[in-house]
Amino acid sequence: MNVRYFAAARAAAGMDEEKFELPDGATLATLVEAVLAVERPEPPAGTPPLARILSRSSFLLNEVAVRNTAAVLGPDDVVDVLPPFAGG
Repeated sequence: MNVRYFAAARAAAGMDEEKFELPDGATLATLVEAVLAVERPEPPAGTPPLARILSRSSFLLNEVAVRNTAAVLGPDDVVDVLPPFAGG
């Protein structure tokens, strides 16, 4: 599956997107654990750690908002990580 990072999540992850191969029946919670298990360089100054950003983020599963971390993911799914932001 493909994970796309936006705004502060992109800065903390150090990339725009990355792919994960998870077992059948993997959930959004499983994916978040996998994302956090990746060794990453320190985020830029002023950027919170990825774990803190993920704990406050919204997620889109194939462009549809998902709040249930028990949602089951498929191998071809796309998950967008949208941290809170201000402005408009």
